[in-house]
Amino acid sequence: MAKARLESWEVSDAFWERVEPLVPQRPARRARRKYQRNPGGGRKPKEPRQVFEAIVYVLRTGCQWKALPRERFGSASAIHKRFQEWEKAGFFVALWQAGLAEYDEMEGIAWRWQSIDGALLKAPLARESVGPNPTDRGKKWKQANAVGGRPWSPGVDHRDRGQPK
Repeated sequence: MAKARLESWEVSDAFWERVEPLVPQRPARRARRKYQRNPGGGRKPKEPRQVFEAIVYVLRTGCQWKALPRERFGSASAIHKRFQEWEKAGFFVALWQAGLAEYDEMEGIAWRWQSIDGALLKAPLARESVGPNPTDRGKKWKQANAVGGRPWSPGVDHRDRGQPK
């Protein structure tokens, strides 16, 4: 029997088994507050797997948070709030580290041969090839001379407000 093909953003059961232990637990609600919610009142929190699948969906498709399919994932703001909680708790760093460790066991990472390359320079001929920056269009770099050929200046240099005209 052939396996059903998953979409690129769907989380398989095998992958979720490896991710689930890393998901941070939600903090307990404070018990001593003026307002106590009725037991069972309000919406239940989203399942962690559904939240993780929504985050993977955003990463794989490149869509905005508000463009998440509501019928599949529910409220985009609830998903984003959970994403921020998980990021603050270090979930994504732990997930990255676990993925690196697993890959290192499978294939072996040659850490000794890793290198980083980069350059933080302006392109030397960029100005000539692309022209002026389009955001600078409204700025007046040079003031054109008046019709007579001489620069314009006001007739009176300065007037105190207290003096009569």
